Amino acid sequence: MKIREIRTIPLLGETPISGWEHETKPEDNLHTLIEVETDEGIVGVGSCYTSTPLVNAAISLLRSHLIGELAIEPERVSEKLHQMTFWQGRGGTITHAISGIDIALWDILGKVTGQPVGRLLGGYYREKIKPYASIIFGWPPEAFAETLQGLVERGFRAIKMGWGSFGRVDARRDELLVKTAREAVGDAIDLMVDAGGSGEFWPHEYKWALETAHMLHDYGVVWFEEPLRPEDIEGYIALREHAPLPISACEVLTRRQSFIPWIERHAVDIVQPDSTKVGGLSEARRIAWLAYDHHVGMVSHGWNTVVGLCADLHLAAAMPVARYVEYITPSAYLDDLSVEPPKLDSEGCLTIPQTPGLGVILDPEKVKRYSRGQMTVFR
Repeated sequence: MKIREIRTIPLLGETPISGWEHETKPEDNLHTLIEVETDEGIVGVGSCYTSTPLVNAAISLLRSHLIGELAIEPERVSEKLHQMTFWQGRGGTITHAISGIDIALWDILGKVTGQPVGRLLGGYYREKIKPYASIIFGWPPEAFAETLQGLVERGFRAIKMGWGSFGRVDARRDELLVKTAREAVGDAIDLMVDAGGSGEFWPHEYKWALETAHMLHDYGVVWFEEPLRPEDIEGYIALREHAPLPISACEVLTRRQSFIPWIERHAVDIVQPDSTKVGGLSEARRIAWLAYDHHVGMVSHGWNTVVGLCADLHLAAAMPVARYVEYITPSAYLDDLSVEPPKLDSEGCLTIPQTPGLGVILDPEKVKRYSRGQMTVFR
C-alpha cells in the first residue's frame, strides 16, 4: 500500500487569539490539515502547527521521497525524511511538515489494521483523560472571572491561563489575576499558569521566575509553564531545583534529539512536546518514553486542531503515566471541524477513541468553510 497523493488544507477565518505580543488575527493561517491518500483509496489525516505556505514549501522538497512510499510504516518513513533533510531546514518548517504527514500515516496504519492508534502506539493504559481548558489571561478581573466560571459550567475541571499581560506589567497585577482565578473557580479546579516565556522579547530571568513560582504555589497552581526564555536551560535547571511547584517547558523544541539534554539534566519537571511540530507521533512517543525513563513528566502541548487533539489523546492512552491533554478554547478548529465534536463527560474527562485510526472524521462542509475551499495537491 503506497502513498499516491498528499493534500494540504489551510485553516483561516477563525484563528483563535494567541498570546503573542503582536496579536494574530482571525484571518491568519497558523494551522494546516494534511491528507495522505494511498493507492487503495484509504485517506489518513494529520495536522501541522505551521502556516500552509511553509508546509507546501516543505512538501515540495519532500515530495519525491514520499510519493510511492509505503503508507503503513510511519516511523520508518518519518525517520527517513528526518535523515534526508539535515541540511535543508531540519528542526524547523520541514520538521513541522513531517509532523502532519507522520500523524496521517499513523491514521492510515490504524485504518488498515482495524486498530486505534493508541493500541498501535503500545496499548491503552487509560480510556479517558482530563483535558485542561487553555485560555489567554483576561482583563479586567471581573470579566476574566466570568470567563473562568463559564469554563467550569461547560464541565472543565482543569484550566490553564497564559500569556496576555502576565509578566508584562507588574507583580501585583500578576497576583491579582491568579487570585481572581482561584476565587472564581474554587479549590476543586486544577489551575495552571503559562508565563509565555517564548513570547517576543520576554523580559524576565531566574529571580523573577522564582519569586513568581512562590506566589503561584500559594494559590495551589499545578505547574508553572515557560517562565524563562526557551534557550535558558541553566536557568531552568536552577529554577526547577528551587521552585516550590513543578516547572514545565519545551513546547518550542522539535526533534527528539533536542529534548535529550532537558530530560537527562532534569531541567524541567514536565516536558511538553507538540506532536504537530515535533515530528509527529513517532517523535512524540520517543520523547515521552525518554521522559518516563528519566522520571520526568510529559504533557503534550496542544494549541491545536481536533486532529491534533486526537493525536494527543492516543499518545496519552499509550503512556504509563498521563494526567492531562491541552484543549484550546474557544477554537472553531477544535470544536467545530469534525462530525462528532469532542465532548466532556460528567467528570470533566474526554474519552480516548478506540475506533480504527485516530478516530476523527472531519466534516467536509466545515473543512471547506474554514479553508475557503483552498487545497494544494501533491502527486
